[in-house]
Amino acid sequence: KMAGDSRFPDVDIDGSEKSEEMEIVVNVGGVRQVFYGDNLNQYPETRLAELVNCLSGGYDSIFSLCDDYDPGKREFYFDRDPDAFKCIIDVYYFGEIHMKKGICPICFKNEMEFWKVDLKFLDDCCKAHLSEKKEELEEIARRVQLILDDLGVDASESRWKRCQKCIWKFLEKPESSYPARVIAVLSFLFILISSIVMCVGTIPDLQVVDAEGNRMEHPTLDSIETACIGWFTVEYVLRLISSPNKLHFALSFMNIVDVLAILPFYVSLTLTHLGAKLMELSNVQQAVQALRIMRIARIFKLARHSSGLQTLTYALKRSFKELGLLLMYLAVGIFVFSALGYTMEQSHPETLFKSIPQSFWWAIITMTTVGYGDIYPKTTLGKLNAAISFLCGVIAIALPIHPIINNFVRYYNKQRVLETAAKHELELMELNSAEGKAAGSRSELEEVSREGKEGPFYSSRIKVSHSDTFIHLLSEEKHYRTRLQSCK
Repeated sequence: KMAGDSRFPDVDIDGSEKSEEMEIVVNVGGVRQVFYGDNLNQYPETRLAELVNCLSGGYDSIFSLCDDYDPGKREFYFDRDPDAFKCIIDVYYFGEIHMKKGICPICFKNEMEFWKVDLKFLDDCCKAHLSEKKEELEEIARRVQLILDDLGVDASESRWKRCQKCIWKFLEKPESSYPARVIAVLSFLFILISSIVMCVGTIPDLQVVDAEGNRMEHPTLDSIETACIGWFTVEYVLRLISSPNKLHFALSFMNIVDVLAILPFYVSLTLTHLGAKLMELSNVQQAVQALRIMRIARIFKLARHSSGLQTLTYALKRSFKELGLLLMYLAVGIFVFSALGYTMEQSHPETLFKSIPQSFWWAIITMTTVGYGDIYPKTTLGKLNAAISFLCGVIAIALPIHPIINNFVRYYNKQRVLETAAKHELELMELNSAEGKAAGSRSELEEVSREGKEGPFYSSRIKVSHSDTFIHLLSEEKHYRTRLQSCK
């Protein structure tokens, strides 16, 4: 190779002071930027700072850092994103980096890694955006992996394990097959029927009188209730047996709700048949009545089959701060206005405000705009205080509503986007799998045609079903570079 000075005559190899004043030109995607050595050397670990000292190393050193180089113009060429580069160079002037709107956070992170700029220089607001995008990609990857796990069959697993997976998919994933969707619809209908029967059973005209003169549910409604409980019991037991993690399954909130919906029936049945021998009949009836009230827990089972209710639950979890502010506003207002109302109403001989704790009830129903009218002010100052408390209550309730609605809409839209993205990833994998399968099929077809095998065997060899082309290949351990992997 030629000497370094003959290639770069303008470079002083040994002059460190001159390298501080050196001017270099960087061309990133057609955008030219001029830098000086003193600015770049503030962060010597970065790629741009390494350009200042790479000229003495010859072409090998230069092309290890850039894509091309013009020694006459002393211009370095990079085939990178110019928009992201404009944001990254801010670190040399301001000591921090802000990501522009419209740039993919994952791609921007990759650009920072290429330019060897540490992520600690990224501003906190941009870090939060990057973390959110990472979580989204991880969620997409998790959903894709779950679908692939459902499609794949591990031959090394025992027959019992495969049976467990089939039952779990059948009961927990309605989208996996048509029979699974039918079971999900039936479960939903049983929940509605059971809830309706519980409500209708309290109508006096539909109740019957037993031999002791006590009213009880109609035997027909009782039979329907028994059938519903039997369905819930079988469903819960099958899901528990097929669960991959039984401890996590048992401690899950929705599964605890399932137990609370089933348990009162068996406890009341036990008390009815055995409790009379252990305690008085009246106590048994009171206990059974209390357990029957617990049947209202089964209405929460609807959340298992409703994505809207699940989204609402998550939105309320994310809105604890706003809900806490609402409760704090109301608590302060209730305390202040109930104390004022009690004080202002003491002068009236027929006052309804007997104490400040009793006034809490009036303040609550006033600030929440319910207004039962059982307690009301009678003095002029008391009415003025009531009007102010009413207006303050409306404002306090209205303020946190918008953030809560925003959390609901944001989470709902995010779930839709994640579902669409997961489907796109599977479509890309299917497309890649189809291309690989098509190449193999062409070679196989040529081989068969050369052998001259006509007839049924020939047609069976070249006929490939949709499931053979896509689903089977998705379960194979082949690594295709999808859009998700590119972002990562």
